[in-house]
Amino acid sequence: MSYKEYLKHITTFIFDVDGVLTDGTIQVNTEGEMFRTMNIKDGYGLKTAVDQGYNVCVISGGSNEGVRVRLQNLGVKDIFLGAHHKTKILEDYLKANNIERENTLFMGDDLPDYEIMQKVGLPTCPQDAVPEIKAISKYVSHKKGGKGCVRDVIEQVLKVQGKWKVTEGVSAKYD
Repeated sequence: MSYKEYLKHITTFIFDVDGVLTDGTIQVNTEGEMFRTMNIKDGYGLKTAVDQGYNVCVISGGSNEGVRVRLQNLGVKDIFLGAHHKTKILEDYLKANNIERENTLFMGDDLPDYEIMQKVGLPTCPQDAVPEIKAISKYVSHKKGGKGCVRDVIEQVLKVQGKWKVTEGVSAKYD
């Protein structure tokens, strides 16, 4: 089945942070404070998904509180940082929100995402994900982590579902 068939049923987006919402690099200052860079287009995609009523969740092993602030400013409410057991968090999240696995998309990039990606309806990854993650992904974005891959998958889902707004009142759709 084409990945576009899966897009029709997505109600929930779940993302990792490092290597997905960021390019995976960390800048460290002399005090040891770590900085990450996020793509504004990914931010627009997240905000659009939230505004369109989709469930948007972030499950990350990282624990940078600046990431939480950025995501909250985009309207993301379900943010799980410092998550070392991603699959357990996923199961609890789906149960608490009455979400079916087949309606979920997860985007990860590295081995800590392997198990959780096997538990969702549409496992996806950035173009620069590790080979093991690419192998289990039903969709590999043409964009790299931190370079628009999140926007890519969100835009595709919304377009297939006729919810991507080009201008006020005008939707773009493809199948």
